[in-house]
Amino acid sequence: MPLASTLRMAALALLWGSGFLWIKLALNHGLSPAQITITRCALGTAVLLLLARSAGQRLPRDRATWTHLAIAALFCNAIPFALFSIGEQTVDSGIAGVLNATTPLWSLLLGIFLGTDRGLGRVRLTGLFLGFAGTLLIFAPWQRSAGLLTWGALSLLAAAASYAVAFAYMARKLTDRGAPTAMSAAQLLAATAWTTLSVPAAGPLHTDATGLLAITALGILGTGVTFYLNYRLIADEGPTSAATVGYLLPVVSVALGVLVLNESTGPRIWAGMAIVLTGVAMTRTRRTSEGDVAGCPPAADGVSAPVPSKAPQSRQTEDGYPAAAPPSLAEQAPNHNPQQGRRPKPSQGREELRAKPPLTGTR
Repeated sequence: MPLASTLRMAALALLWGSGFLWIKLALNHGLSPAQITITRCALGTAVLLLLARSAGQRLPRDRATWTHLAIAALFCNAIPFALFSIGEQTVDSGIAGVLNATTPLWSLLLGIFLGTDRGLGRVRLTGLFLGFAGTLLIFAPWQRSAGLLTWGALSLLAAAASYAVAFAYMARKLTDRGAPTAMSAAQLLAATAWTTLSVPAAGPLHTDATGLLAITALGILGTGVTFYLNYRLIADEGPTSAATVGYLLPVVSVALGVLVLNESTGPRIWAGMAIVLTGVAMTRTRRTSEGDVAGCPPAADGVSAPVPSKAPQSRQTEDGYPAAAPPSLAEQAPNHNPQQGRRPKPSQGREELRAKPPLTGTR
């Protein structure tokens, strides 16, 4: 991998993984969960609108697309953003980052429930159990009375599950739309509209310079700039290489929590994180004959950045997430005429399938 791509991947992992640190700092310095959620959505939207304008991309104009974007924004941005801020009121930022990595596990469960995931074998089933076993090990409910039944822990798990619902919906409704940066900006704009409904519950603003710096970094760097970095990384190295960033996020969040916030950790936490990531990796083992492809990883905040495509007409899927049944290779081949019965070349079909995952998901 070229040095520029390696540095971009390191910067991307640092920015995404630090999102949980910024949330914790903002909470510790007087900002409420509602204030954090509203501000990060607005700042992220501003960054993406500027990027879309510089790329010459326009926001969608039809009502149907905006309806789908509004639903995706609710489950992929507004709800999980709020739940992570609520959860980190009582849970360490490092553990929040680890729980964010359980999103593919919830996606697999949702795919099984909906019948959209038919590739469940022994390896993926083992990975599913390992992932949730690692989560139990992190919280060790046998060591304290509340354990996983605390509101903070349940909020974090619900946020990861909300991402899974959003990814499944986006894979069905927000594919083949084009203008990925503009679509991402539009979705965060819809999320900003959703979060403004919580203004009456946000409370008065009582913060200091550290709190303002934290929320600014979260919105601009952790939610806006990361889109551009992820876009460039996938354009240069492909979605499979970029997906490895997802495995670095929990490590970054735990390390920053220890170094900056003096959060406690130990062999049990690190072992649980290793088990969770191993389980996630096993659930992402897919057979290419089923049309499963690699996609971009969920961000620390659940946003998945737009992915450049060499084939604008290709469908989008998400690695490890349930999606609508992919079209046949013949349907994805450019200039294909069904009446002529033409078949694409195998290499052409594989290139088309690698094109794009769902548009936006932070994560």
